[in-house]
Amino acid sequence: MKKIFFLALVFLSLTISGKSQNISEYLAAPFPTDLTASPDGKAVAWIFNSEGERNIFFAKAPDFKAEALTSYSGDIGVGIGPLTFSPDGKYLVYVRGNSKNSAGEAANPAQLQENTDFKIHMIDLQSGQEKLLSEGSGPVFSPDSKLIIFRKGQDLHQLQIGSENASSKVFQARGSIGSYAFSPDGKWISFVSNRGDHSYIGLWNKEKQTLSYPETSLDHDRYPAWSPDGKKLAYLRIPNVNNKLPFTSHKEANPWSIRVLNIETMLAEEVWRADPGKGSVVVRDIPAESDRIWWTPSGSLVFPWEKNGWVQLYAVNPSNGEVQHLTKGQGFVEKVNTSFTKNELLITSNIGDIERRKIYRLDLTSYNLEDLSEKGNINWTPVRIENGLAYLSATATRPAWPVIRYYNQDKLLAEELFPENFPKNLVTPIGLDIQASDGFKSRAQLFLPPNYDPNKIYPAVIFLHGGSRRQMLLGFNYSQYYSNAYALQQYFAANGFIALTLNYRSGIGYGMDFREEENYGAGGASEVLDLLAAADYLAARPDVDSQKIIPWGGSYGGFLTAHGLAQAPEKFLAGVDIHGVHNWNQDIPVFAPWYEPEKFPEMAELAFQSSPMAYVENWEDPVLLIHGDDDRNVLFSESVELAEVLRKQGVTVEQLVFPDEVHSFILHRNWVKAYEAAIEFIKRQIQA
Repeated sequence: MKKIFFLALVFLSLTISGKSQNISEYLAAPFPTDLTASPDGKAVAWIFNSEGERNIFFAKAPDFKAEALTSYSGDIGVGIGPLTFSPDGKYLVYVRGNSKNSAGEAANPAQLQENTDFKIHMIDLQSGQEKLLSEGSGPVFSPDSKLIIFRKGQDLHQLQIGSENASSKVFQARGSIGSYAFSPDGKWISFVSNRGDHSYIGLWNKEKQTLSYPETSLDHDRYPAWSPDGKKLAYLRIPNVNNKLPFTSHKEANPWSIRVLNIETMLAEEVWRADPGKGSVVVRDIPAESDRIWWTPSGSLVFPWEKNGWVQLYAVNPSNGEVQHLTKGQGFVEKVNTSFTKNELLITSNIGDIERRKIYRLDLTSYNLEDLSEKGNINWTPVRIENGLAYLSATATRPAWPVIRYYNQDKLLAEELFPENFPKNLVTPIGLDIQASDGFKSRAQLFLPPNYDPNKIYPAVIFLHGGSRRQMLLGFNYSQYYSNAYALQQYFAANGFIALTLNYRSGIGYGMDFREEENYGAGGASEVLDLLAAADYLAARPDVDSQKIIPWGGSYGGFLTAHGLAQAPEKFLAGVDIHGVHNWNQDIPVFAPWYEPEKFPEMAELAFQSSPMAYVENWEDPVLLIHGDDDRNVLFSESVELAEVLRKQGVTVEQLVFPDEVHSFILHRNWVKAYEAAIEFIKRQIQA
């Protein structure tokens, strides 16, 4: 009775004070993406998603006053990005539209009566005029800015800038074409020809109109990178891995290597090979971009390697094989940006602040590493400008925003667009360790109510991220999906909850041993132990009502929410499962088309025993299922089938379904509806 009294006081005090705001206000700040700089460093452009309204903004020296280059209106669920400046700086090209599902249908959750396929647009930065160039995606300019190449359907197309003619196919070739780029002199187009269990580096000679594959293999040749003089092409050779399930531990493989092709002789040689053991696997989801090799002015090659258990940067001299370790310390390199100065790389990393992101400058001559970040902030996507730097930045209490450092003065770009009614009572989460029953330590963040009273007793929520290759930070996230999730955790704290965010094993940010922990995912679901340990930690706190702990999460986080409710219903009151995986054997083929469970019975049995459906008979707690029925990552049927089974068991199942919506909701209003439904459901369970 005493706990109920204290709990009622918590909700009553918040209601009387009037401090609580709607979740829509926590999600109202425009979210910036695709920050890029002009080739001369005198201007920057980025995209703002303002409550679903997506537009391109532009700011140039000397005042860097932001102006909107596009005027799309409404929350209509049509994506924009990425942005590409022409080499001469006269044009800005962007792609607008949505990707297609397996049936060839472009996403269209707003049911627009128009074609929502990818289309390439070009803005003349001198006149401000805009032109629709073609259907297609992935535009790349030629070095002279007179031509763009892009993907249209399965083919590579080209279009002459200024021409009224339709685009034409560049060449005819088998395989799926990707990673295409012009040589520095514009005479060649390099690309990757993906062919299932192997891939080639292809070359198209523009003058001779000939196609060739200079060096073919049984492996995956990928990530081609031209030397600054255009005389060489470096690339990775990655041995194929057969019958390896995604979402299982993968620490060792046949080692990958770096090869360099001499364009004059068309002969290639290996210049470096990874050691067996640690670092023998190419980590493909980090760095988070398409490049893996960067040339230095002296002809050395910079590349990411996980030799010491962290994805960090190394350099190799191709002439003698000498290797240097460039980024040292506890932390990984997540993203690498090139610079118009050609003598530096701009790095996003958590080295030196493992729960946040920092920006470093790597000098490509001296290999000196310079910290460019403000202490305690989360910074990412740096781009070099003349006399300064632009980047995206967030804090514990301010979501992502574009920042410019010009003549060593920092300022927020387009600051006038930040909403005045954004909540002011946000808290700074506390980082802590959570130790599971098997001894494994995961990381977590604890949000205490802004008016926290240690003598009161609070309900608690646990947020579980997706991926699982993700990391929640001690502040607003660089991904809009997780920036929204962070905002909801702040909302819960402001409304009388203790909110815990769990960085469970198999996530990124803490090294290979954490990410590739044995038996995680479809190989044993060992990360469920981290969730159960988080519940035990909260239940043991004197300020938490142990009978009112609720997990919630999306995708992989929905998978873990379902696991918790199925394996340990006694630890939880209810749960919110947003597009979660419930049976690995059904969803793994989405990522690995070769996988047919009936052909791999042992693998299939372990995958099923690693799924929530293996424990569903224990499920007792109410659950809210949220899913979009055009989800391309997690089959919609995963929620349909779970609901059927739970209903037969008498479990309370509530639902929210978004027609034609994809995995990461495109419509802002669907994020608001999903979170409003989660809040209403959770509060109702707490008050029951």
